[in-house]
Amino acid sequence: MNSEFNGAPTENTHVAVVADSAGLVFTWDADARIEVRDLGGEVVIEANAAGLRTLARHLLVLAGDGVPDGAHLHLEDSNGLEDGSVSLVLERSDEE
Repeated sequence: MNSEFNGAPTENTHVAVVADSAGLVFTWDADARIEVRDLGGEVVIEANAAGLRTLARHLLVLAGDGVPDGAHLHLEDSNGLEDGSVSLVLERSDEE
């Protein structure tokens, strides 16, 4: 992914989504770009800085105190990911 940094701050607009029964709130930076590719033996998650911050916040929400085992977020090319991305599920699993 090629991008140029011009030194100007990026405007952050957050979009919040409440997950099903867990009542979790996930936010996206408006300029977030996240692409997920399956290369056979490995999965590549390619994102700009806003996309990486967005994914990090999603993971922190799932890692939060009181979040139930099995809480998850589905990301798809029509829901949070760039067109052509393979689906990605972020799921909390506290079972060993």
